[in-house]
Amino acid sequence: MAYTTKFQTLADQAREKAQEVSPEDVSELMENGAVALDIRDPDEHANGHIPGSINLSRGKLEMNVEGMLPELDTVILCYCNAYNRGALSAASLLDMGYSNAKFIGGGLNAWRKIQDEL
Repeated sequence: MAYTTKFQTLADQAREKAQEVSPEDVSELMENGAVALDIRDPDEHANGHIPGSINLSRGKLEMNVEGMLPELDTVILCYCNAYNRGALSAASLLDMGYSNAKFIGGGLNAWRKIQDEL
């Protein structure tokens, strides 16, 4: 998908701000208490997601995250299909005081590829 220059610049800045987590590490992180946060829209989530993840679309993230994840030290692994929305969400959560907000590098697409190789 082609993005506007301004959007891509914003997403790139978010990727620099938030820590990227390898899709290979997601299962272990979740076993140790991390929350996988699918920030795609509900219809995208319904069509497939990381098992055990919770869904909160990017458009409602800042309004609703505190009710779903009240602890600011929770390890949160934001993801979308690839990078941009996941990185933007992690950066936004960091701005809100969530000290362990991260994003899954390559998103759901990369995670699925890893699962296919297992």
